[in-house]
Amino acid sequence: MSEMLGGKRLQEVKDALQRLHTGEEPARVREELRQVLSKLGPEEISRLEQELVKEGVTREELQRLCDVHLELFRESLEGTRLEVPDWHPLHTLLREHELILQYTAELRSAVEALAGGNGANHERAQRVAEHILEAESHLVREENVLFPQLERQGITEPPAVMWMEHDKLRGIERRIRSLLEESPAGDKAYELLEQATALAETYTSHIYKENNILYPTALRVIPEAEWPAIRSEFDELGYCCFTPQPAPAPAPAPESRPTEAPAAGTVSLGPGELSPEELNGILNTLPVDITFVDAEDKVRYFNETKERIFVRSRSVIGRSVQQCHPQKSVHVVQRIVSEFKSGKRDVAEFWIPLEGKLVHIRYYPVRSVDGRYLGTMEVTQDIAPLKKIEGERRLLDEREED
Repeated sequence: MSEMLGGKRLQEVKDALQRLHTGEEPARVREELRQVLSKLGPEEISRLEQELVKEGVTREELQRLCDVHLELFRESLEGTRLEVPDWHPLHTLLREHELILQYTAELRSAVEALAGGNGANHERAQRVAEHILEAESHLVREENVLFPQLERQGITEPPAVMWMEHDKLRGIERRIRSLLEESPAGDKAYELLEQATALAETYTSHIYKENNILYPTALRVIPEAEWPAIRSEFDELGYCCFTPQPAPAPAPAPESRPTEAPAAGTVSLGPGELSPEELNGILNTLPVDITFVDAEDKVRYFNETKERIFVRSRSVIGRSVQQCHPQKSVHVVQRIVSEFKSGKRDVAEFWIPLEGKLVHIRYYPVRSVDGRYLGTMEVTQDIAPLKKIEGERRLLDEREED
């Protein structure tokens, strides 16, 4: 595939992109792109995008190429429809797309009325906006389940471009939510209308790309045996808009997944496996102190963070948890542990000021998959710095230090 796309066809697309980049109207390169792109299906388009990135084309330019491709072939693409059963993850995503488009159109309608002076539509706009915000779970399932599956099959750039568009959608939604928290009037009402329009148009374009390029590619390249496991992961993350039909029956994990015996020298941890060195490093890097007491009330483990709040020495390992507390509070510890063991309680938490810190102490019962009590975990954290946090600081706000 790489060799086939790496020759004249790839160069023709790159030349067309360069002409678009320098400001030439898409109509002037329409026929040239038609000749090249007409020979490519959704999967080939996806792989072509990856070849272009290797050649130095940016993802922003890829978005422009995708837009032109859809403009040229919208009619023929609309004639194709994914044939998947009701329980299938792609069926769920497609149905959610339909509802998201309905909600964005209804939001724009409500905001148009609001901008026209009909204040009664404020509540209606808020209600519809909440439905749209719930679609976050749709984006999360794509980013955390579908995209990794595509990447395993060598399809890396289309998911990356779609994720860029997800972030754009989230930015618009944040602004809409902020404006709706007020009672927008005047310029604010017109800004809200601009944002609602941008959201509807962006979702329309984004959904068209996913329905006609990304999803057909996924159906083609992801092995059929993987889809029940994908559905199970979708179920764990939850849904928006509607509840899909149940899967026909649970299927065993495909052989391609790392669910067999862990590799030598590693510990199997359900979703993955780690070496003891990696596991120890992770636990010691956590910004909280952890102590684990087993089902026999014996201290079995504590992590060794750089700045522990309460001192732990290795001599405590094997000691009864009742012996680790002052006599006056032993009865409280005993009651909490007993309630954890009986299933009556799932958390106990306390907080105390200590030497300029506000120490938050939480106890949790640790249970097996089948609900059997394995022990109690204590988690301790200084939350004083967290209480001072205001506003927001996003990953994109991070800047390299000189």
